[in-house]
Amino acid sequence: MKTKKWLALAGVTLLTVGALAACGGGSSKSSSGDTNNDTYSYVYGTDPETLDYLVDNHSTTSEIVTNLVDGLLENDQYGNFVPSIAEDWTVSKDGLTYTYKLRKDAKWFTSDGEEYADVTAHDFVAGVKYAADKNSSALYIIQNSIKGLDAYIKGETSDFSTVGVKAIDDHTVEYTLNAPEPFWNSKTTMGILFPVNEEFLKSQGDKFGIPTDPSTLLYNGAYLLSAITAKSSVEFTKNENYWDADKVSIENIKLTYDDGSNPENFIKNFTDGNYTMARVYPNTSSYSSVKEQYKDNIVYSQPGSATYYAMMNMGRTKYDHTSKTTDEEKASTKAALQNKDFRQAISFAFDRKTFNAQSVGEDGAEKGIRNMVVPADFVTVGEKDFASLVEEQIVSYGSEWENVQLDDAQDGIYNVEKAKAEFAKAKEALEKEGVKFPIKLDVPIDQANTVRVQQAQSLKKSIEDALGSENVQIDLQMLDEDAYLAATYYANNADQTDYDMSIASGWAPDFQDPSTYLDIFDTSKEGTMTYTIGINGGTNSEVAKKVGFDDYNALLAEASKETDLEKRYTTYAKAQAWLVDESVVIPYVSNYATPGVRKTVPFSVSYAAVGAKDDRFFKYLKLQDETVTVEQYDKAYETWKEEKAKSNAEAEKALADHVK
Repeated sequence: MKTKKWLALAGVTLLTVGALAACGGGSSKSSSGDTNNDTYSYVYGTDPETLDYLVDNHSTTSEIVTNLVDGLLENDQYGNFVPSIAEDWTVSKDGLTYTYKLRKDAKWFTSDGEEYADVTAHDFVAGVKYAADKNSSALYIIQNSIKGLDAYIKGETSDFSTVGVKAIDDHTVEYTLNAPEPFWNSKTTMGILFPVNEEFLKSQGDKFGIPTDPSTLLYNGAYLLSAITAKSSVEFTKNENYWDADKVSIENIKLTYDDGSNPENFIKNFTDGNYTMARVYPNTSSYSSVKEQYKDNIVYSQPGSATYYAMMNMGRTKYDHTSKTTDEEKASTKAALQNKDFRQAISFAFDRKTFNAQSVGEDGAEKGIRNMVVPADFVTVGEKDFASLVEEQIVSYGSEWENVQLDDAQDGIYNVEKAKAEFAKAKEALEKEGVKFPIKLDVPIDQANTVRVQQAQSLKKSIEDALGSENVQIDLQMLDEDAYLAATYYANNADQTDYDMSIASGWAPDFQDPSTYLDIFDTSKEGTMTYTIGINGGTNSEVAKKVGFDDYNALLAEASKETDLEKRYTTYAKAQAWLVDESVVIPYVSNYATPGVRKTVPFSVSYAAVGAKDDRFFKYLKLQDETVTVEQYDKAYETWKEEKAKSNAEAEKALADHVK
């Protein structure tokens, strides 16, 4: 089972509305009013490999397709699930059957805007079958949820009618689950549960979703893909015949490719009127003049739900990009990375605040810091957030975790003294194994991306300063973008991952449950972790045993069976505590929490902590004539928080109406 809805961490991310417009939505308007039927212009940083949204689970695909294809539900400006293709839905009293009544005015259109067919319940069934037959990288989202799907995928049956997704009639689709999932609706906003027209799919064959050919897709969403050219531009045009066209304010979207080599271009293009918004970079030479010009307009967006982390490649086999010159150096590095005390030393030595300051400046350096894969407040038990649950569990692993704070927006793990102490233990044990020092860690970097290079240099400095370059050397492998992505973000198996430590990727949640973050590191299944310990190739499986992943996998299995939310979240907290202690992945920052200027109405975009219908979804976004001010943004944020609390409470009460 592949679990690879990774996020590329570049200087700019594809369709980064939320990076500047805030991770949320709302109805606040500027004093100048909003400018409808205008053009939104900004940048993107990584091309998609495909637009086949049912098979591919990279954010580079979903960030485009979420604007082109609608699923059953979407998120409103407060994060509530509201009707999209489904006008209404019901849930059986046992929580096992979800029935969605589809609207009759939803249509499929070609890239030229010509009507092709009605959207029907059969399209949702066809989508799941196609994803299963094509071994979608997103199957983990639904494989063990939908009744009979696991058996079909494993070949235990070839009869798809045994799978629990049915078209009751043309406008009623029903899903039968193996066990109750209170978060099921959040999964319907993911691409793997989007519909597809079977006739069109067959006509396209292997051409379906070619990333540079808009005609290889059908569209039922707010926008049509009018043009896309690799490393050049992505352009959308409003779908005038869209069933909800009245809510689409922006006529045209144009995103221009930018490799991040010149961050000062963003603000220049904004000032010249070419961009609707712009990230600003406090460490650039021109920032003082930018700050003077826009002193009342530079605002920090809210932290997002995605988490970026460093990956330790404990079973590396590929060395195309390395500073190592001998097999002894390779073996020593591999042995060190398989030692928990060594990995902990790296984690404690990582100055996350200074690292983040290279991108957002000192003023915002702590705002986006994340100490766990799961955000601190992602779920709660009573008055305790998830971070508190993990802190209660992690102290059992050793005194080094006493009084450690895992809340977001503060560097709770960086501690040079602890780094030195853990390294001393590691070095003593490793020298007895014959390991030679210094340990040389290859870290690949996109050499054209100025900010990423600065961050990598900061990482190198903090670790070598804390542990001593005579003990650990961070060897930055400066690569062109294609080589960098191939070695990290787009590596599909253990044989392709070419690094000792990577800071290239992250993860955004698919649904509202801690498992959406933690299951991707389950080594009993092919996925993210197996790319760094070699399981999928049948080699180095002893790495998982040596690290102790059996314990982690067992905690995940135990938690997944628990329907009592307090017990469920507490068990997942134990799994997260294990992950922090083992330091096989080292979280360091969330998405967003970045400074910028913009002419987008604050909080007018969808809000979602999970799924694809979030702030990358342009449907509700509005533009305004004047640049947003800090005062306006702050006032809108306070209003939005109040309205969100009220709206969420009302939506929670209304859930009972859906149980039949």
